[in-house]
Amino acid sequence: MTSSARPQGYAHYADVKDKRTRELVTPEGVDLKIRLADGGARVGAFLIDIGIMISALIAASFMLGAVLGESESFDKAEIVVVIWFLIFFFLRSFYFTFFEIRPKAATPGKMLMKIRVAARNGDRLTAPAVFARNAMRELEFFLPLSFLFSQSGGVGGLIASLGLLWSGLFLCLPLFNKDRLRAGDLIGGTWVIEAPRTILSEDLAAPEARKHASKAEPITFTQDQLVAYGEHELHVLEDVIRKDDIETIITVAKRIRRKIDYTRGARELDKDFLAAYYAALRKHLESRMMFGNRRKDKYDD
Repeated sequence: MTSSARPQGYAHYADVKDKRTRELVTPEGVDLKIRLADGGARVGAFLIDIGIMISALIAASFMLGAVLGESESFDKAEIVVVIWFLIFFFLRSFYFTFFEIRPKAATPGKMLMKIRVAARNGDRLTAPAVFARNAMRELEFFLPLSFLFSQSGGVGGLIASLGLLWSGLFLCLPLFNKDRLRAGDLIGGTWVIEAPRTILSEDLAAPEARKHASKAEPITFTQDQLVAYGEHELHVLEDVIRKDDIETIITVAKRIRRKIDYTRGARELDKDFLAAYYAALRKHLESRMMFGNRRKDKYDD
């Protein structure tokens, strides 16, 4: 089945030995292969993030302890305790969301393990999806953990056992689906994948990479035609050129011509057109980056 016959945002299991590889048709109509993060990388990233959170709490405790040690006022001590619990609350509630909603879509732990969060339909990762997947972490991990730690404070063994069972069910959920999705991923429409390249790859814009380009007439683009796309689309376009699938090339060239209102005619070959647009877009993006003005995708204004 060709990519043009599949709906956008459609993911299926690639016919390869690696069970973590998926083929995904992006909203641009391009069939790409992605690789799901393995369980060890996800657990490692989570433990790193929890370690960072605990370290931040310890540092806050020392700082607040120093303030409390210099004070003999009971009211001031209460304020310090309230501040500590506020720090704990914000770390617990917004640490993961703060990092995953950013362009890299990864917490420090995920970046170290070279994985990131992505939308399962191939579209741009949205804030509601990030909020949904991380809101479920409260039910999956932190709430049951609170029950366990509160056993010594008067919570019965039955409740603590139920909390442990609840947490165990959620923790084992990724073992029962092929995409290794936790409850937050199922609700947010996300999954965790191996991180793609974060730099512009090998120069397809080099003269030798465009040896098949038409010599009859140079293909040029206006500034308005180049601002239509960003780095994400540049990488997608690179994958299209490298795969050299004629049907995909024709489809993508047609969409780009329509998107940028390219009306000079279509006498050049579609692959020549894409190679020329890739070279011009890459040069345009790199010139912006020299001045610290980076555009990650077509939605980034």
